[in-house]
Amino acid sequence: MIRAIIPVYNRPQEAEEILASLARQSFRNFAVVVVEDGSSVDCRAVAEGFRDALNLAYLVKPNGGPASARNFGVREGCDRCDDFLVFLDSDCILPERYMETVRRAVEGGTEFFGGADMASRDFSPMQRAVSYSMTSLFTTGGIRGGRRGGFIPRSFNMGVTRRLFDAVGGFSDMRFGEDIDFSMKVLQTGAEAVLLDGAEVCHKRRTDMRSFFRQVFHSGIARINLSLRHPGSLKPLHILPAFFLAGSLACLAAAA
Repeated sequence: MIRAIIPVYNRPQEAEEILASLARQSFRNFAVVVVEDGSSVDCRAVAEGFRDALNLAYLVKPNGGPASARNFGVREGCDRCDDFLVFLDSDCILPERYMETVRRAVEGGTEFFGGADMASRDFSPMQRAVSYSMTSLFTTGGIRGGRRGGFIPRSFNMGVTRRLFDAVGGFSDMRFGEDIDFSMKVLQTGAEAVLLDGAEVCHKRRTDMRSFFRQVFHSGIARINLSLRHPGSLKPLHILPAFFLAGSLACLAAAA
């Protein structure tokens, strides 16, 4: 069984959008596990509204961050050792053939995959700008937007067998970069990371400048911690977001 694990924190509107996109999938034989991570504004009513459209489990836990929520979702929401786990962020929207693409990949023997990140046609100008800044060759080396070679799946759009998930002990307790750490641990088992064509998602992300800059800052912290856990993992292209951020701040200062 393919099971999608979606951690949610205070984002009922986003939860409704991703669940609606899952309800429109051309392939229907999959399950969804929504993990409410200690939200003060929960999405219980939203989840209940999709009971008839989806094979859905709604779980609640104290707040512990997305890594803890994903581990909880697997532990409490997946009762079969042969499950194929798909991890998605709540601010993603899936094209209608996403699960069909995943099904074909799983039947073809794929054990570990990541999908690219793209903008939707209905994104606002700010959403498009943020999407470009996180996927462009000039800002992140294209590592999120589908660049091949050294691809490392991210948890906003990632799939892995339950066997491999258990083999590496799930996600670590890192506050930032836990998904890259997870992928590196899976790769160390000898598994191949497949960049799965046709499994792209529209990733909305945060759309105000303060939140965006905070996200880039946290990414920098993650890279430092990852380089300590995985020596040699820090590459020149990982410095590109810092240059982009510095350039953006310089432009804003010049315009002030």
